[in-house]
Amino acid sequence: MTATLDAIVAHLDATLRTPEIPDYSGALNGLQVANAGTVSRVAAAVDFSRPAIEGAIAAGASLLLVHHGMFWNGAQPFVGAAYERMRLLLAHGLAVYGSHIPLDVHPTLGNNARLASLLGLAPSGGFLRYKNIEVGLSGESDLDTAELAARATAFAARYGHTTVHTPIAPGRRTRRWGMCTGGGASIDSLREASERGLDTLIVGEGPHHTAVEAVERGIVVIYAGHYATETLGVQALGEEIERTFGVPWSFVGEPTGL
Repeated sequence: MTATLDAIVAHLDATLRTPEIPDYSGALNGLQVANAGTVSRVAAAVDFSRPAIEGAIAAGASLLLVHHGMFWNGAQPFVGAAYERMRLLLAHGLAVYGSHIPLDVHPTLGNNARLASLLGLAPSGGFLRYKNIEVGLSGESDLDTAELAARATAFAARYGHTTVHTPIAPGRRTRRWGMCTGGGASIDSLREASERGLDTLIVGEGPHHTAVEAVERGIVVIYAGHYATETLGVQALGEEIERTFGVPWSFVGEPTGL
């Protein structure tokens, strides 16, 4: 089964509201490299990298979906490693589509929505303001915090990550939680969590000082892994393309342990 690249890109742009969702300029959401115009198989990966390209080529893919795209570090000359990546793409007719914040915020396909569902959490609002949107999710629960951390640990272990968390008092319960996958822990996110009355945050990663700050604010932070928490959205996009266009997909894993 094949589909045109234009049709798939139009569907993804509309589904993810790519033109409407703000992001930093290096994300360059949407189609980043075209091919001859058809797609017979899709590969999905968290990061644009040579191993991801090679995995997509080995799978026979003609479109690579990524969360962290080609221009993450801004403009750069196509020399050295950057040239080799581009050479592989063009030699094998591999198109690239990137989606960062538009994929984070999608209500059903997004990283946050998928992780909340996996952890048994029901969102009722947003979290972590960025420009005119909220990137993450929040909600109410009555769940033993240690049990929530254990669920996050079991999930992250699938992707080679060891979950860590700030101290959890015996019998502590999570009543109001916030979530932001990837690099979701920061002083700003902790400040917002306090303002919203949240007692538990589930994030991918964060600097050491966020754990210190969290304890002082009475917030438990569960660091479930940047890579692990952002595997879910690109896999959901692969499923969406197969469901809509009948084009098969596969996931290219490249765990970082972070």
